[in-house]
Amino acid sequence: MQSHTNTTTIRNLLIFSAVALSAGWIGWGLDHLTGSSHILGPGQLLWLVMPLLTAVLLRTFAGDGWEDSGLGTGPKPNALWYAFCFFIFPVSAALVVVIGLLTRSTIMPYFSTATARSFLNAVLAGLLPSLIKNVFEEFAWRGYLAPRITSLGINDLAGHALVGVVWAAWHVPYYLFFLDRATFASYTSLSLAAFFPMMFAGVIAISFVYGEIRLLTQSVWPLLLLHTISNAVGTPLLLGGFIRMSPGAEVFASPGPGSVLSIIIYCVIGTSLYRFRKRTVSVKYCVS
Repeated sequence: MQSHTNTTTIRNLLIFSAVALSAGWIGWGLDHLTGSSHILGPGQLLWLVMPLLTAVLLRTFAGDGWEDSGLGTGPKPNALWYAFCFFIFPVSAALVVVIGLLTRSTIMPYFSTATARSFLNAVLAGLLPSLIKNVFEEFAWRGYLAPRITSLGINDLAGHALVGVVWAAWHVPYYLFFLDRATFASYTSLSLAAFFPMMFAGVIAISFVYGEIRLLTQSVWPLLLLHTISNAVGTPLLLGGFIRMSPGAEVFASPGPGSVLSIIIYCVIGTSLYRFRKRTVSVKYCVS
């Protein structure tokens, strides 16, 4: 029975991954066929929606079920985890910016009350769009892909890496087609050949953090909060002119996911969460 279950899970994971990795390219083709703009056109919508739709179909009709979907709040809802998820990106980004300032990799415009108000308004304006977008993203990646890989019994860290690879590859058409060139140029001065390896490394590092929080909480909701705050804060921080990077410095000190500092910080956080979870499990086992 277990062999049959694993075979079914592997088959469904391959289906999900194939759909997720092809969604953006299919969306690009759809835009071409309909003569639509790639920016906020039907192709981008298809790219965003297809992974979650596939996950719902696989859980409902293909034998995966809903037991590990993370739709609940977990066995012991803990406000501390929600607070952790709320602050993790702002604190990490602030640390990167401070190090960037100290190393003169980062330049900040003159601070004023008007600047702070403008930044806060940009963050608040981005919360709802980020929340809507991340419902589709988090309930596909942490609501389906991560727990289904975990169910196979493979090493947790290897599972996080696998999720990160598929998650990063899913983003490739977004940066190639659905993000306009002016915005991409504002985000990074790197060429695509240099940007994508750094982006993959950054997304994999973040996947370790998201994956460990998913295992600790048994819920997707804290991660929806984390991802929403990350996007709402990170987008104006990186694209709104509130900080500027020295030429090429984003490789080292950008608060975005694909910089050396960000990768190191998220690897440290992910490793710490992994060790914490293992110690917690060991203590519970000894007590029981």
